[in-house]
Amino acid sequence: MELSSQTIKKIVKEELPGLMKRDREIRQIILELSKEPLTEIKEQMDKIEIETESRFDRLLDELRKDREEQAKKWAEQARKWTEQDKKWWEQNKLQKEKWAEQDKRWKEQDKKWWEQNKLQQERWEELRQSDEVLRQELKATIGALGARWGRDSEASFRNALKGILEKHFDIKVVNVIEYDDEGEVFGHPDQIELDIIIKNSLLIICELKSSMSNSDMYAFYKKTKFYEKRNNKKADSLIVISPMIDEKAKKVASKLGIQIYTSVYDFKTS
Repeated sequence: MELSSQTIKKIVKEELPGLMKRDREIRQIILELSKEPLTEIKEQMDKIEIETESRFDRLLDELRKDREEQAKKWAEQARKWTEQDKKWWEQNKLQKEKWAEQDKRWKEQDKKWWEQNKLQQERWEELRQSDEVLRQELKATIGALGARWGRDSEASFRNALKGILEKHFDIKVVNVIEYDDEGEVFGHPDQIELDIIIKNSLLIICELKSSMSNSDMYAFYKKTKFYEKRNNKKADSLIVISPMIDEKAKKVASKLGIQIYTSVYDFKTS
């Protein structure tokens, strides 16, 4: 009866372990038979190990090279950053120096400006004081000229009215000057000047002025009273001829019985 391969394998598996334990020769044969495959396996394992080590070494070498390359790149970047940082600090230092210099110039300029401004203010004050002195002197001069002009123009106006009265009304206007020793009129001794018109035994005391205020009207009235007392003669009429008579002066004239004329041609002796 021929045995199948399956049967043989089964028998070997069942009987071989016991035979190897009992029969040394069989055990030796089995060992000899197994040496060659184990050697091949070992050789293959050694080959794999060598290849693995070689691949691992190459990987480590590549990693080392990559690490070195990366380290070089980081070192280069760090160097660039250091140089950039150095440049930035140098620029910052230079900028601070420029700012400090500019600030110094501004302070110096500001100091000069304040000094110039102070000097200018002092000059303006001197000019103002000089101008004030000049203004006061000019005011005094103009005032003196005005007073002189006022006197001259008033005298010219009075002479003109006097000429018209004497020419058109056939009268004589006499300028009378007396001295008030007791100061009855102005409160202190002073010269009193009046114009007198005498016609047909009439005594008319007149004031010929370019303008009359209420104080001028009171002064004229006091002068007439002084004249009447000094000459012991009562005036028949008191008249004022002036183109400009203040409203208050008109009320004073009405109260004191003084006739007023704004035009010499309105004057009447009768």
